[in-house]
Amino acid sequence: FSLGSLLCCVVVNVYFMRRPLVGEPVNFSGFFAASGRDHALGLLGGVVWGVGGAFNFIAGGVVGVAISYAIGQAAPMIAALWGVVVWKEFRGANAAARVFLFLMFVFYLLAVACIATAHTSGG
Repeated sequence: FSLGSLLCCVVVNVYFMRRPLVGEPVNFSGFFAASGRDHALGLLGGVVWGVGGAFNFIAGGVVGVAISYAIGQAAPMIAALWGVVVWKEFRGANAAARVFLFLMFVFYLLAVACIATAHTSGG
């Protein structure tokens, strides 16, 4: 899994470096110009993601795949909460954006709850 993720990451990164969705294309020289701290943080992020994925796979054998999958799918909620609460990414957002943000949290959590309860309904 990790090797596949690494290989896929290389291909996808090269593609989006050459054809970014926004902005100008970038060169590989930017990678080598980054500080050691930046590289260490990137490596740490990859290790945390890999360990979390491994534990999620292990949990699937213990608590069941539906519960394990639901817990893994709740991770974006934690990231979104950090963005809203810690980094204040929606400070100054208009009322419509705040309503949509709230609805995103509600419906995402409902979807995760449905997935988590799927193992009891036989489906």
